[in-house]
Amino acid sequence: MDTRPQRFEILIVPGPAEGRDAAHLAEVAIRSAVVEATGETGASGYPRYAGDGMVADIDPETRTVEALLVDGAELDYGLSARVAEPRDA
Repeated sequence: MDTRPQRFEILIVPGPAEGRDAAHLAEVAIRSAVVEATGETGASGYPRYAGDGMVADIDPETRTVEALLVDGAELDYGLSARVAEPRDA
């Protein structure tokens, strides 16, 4: 049985917001998306999650975004992606 999380929320935040906790990050996020496991493994070797225009390879143990496309493009400089529990969970 696969015990990896099936859903995450990805928050796109300005770089200076990186050290904040999840509640504060949600307030300053310029975009967010709830992504669900696709059952595939990405090129990074981590599980792939997709939803709301984002496709990400996420390490479910450390909750680190290893690869990310937003609307088919890489993330702009000065922005970072953070993983949180979906707020609707």
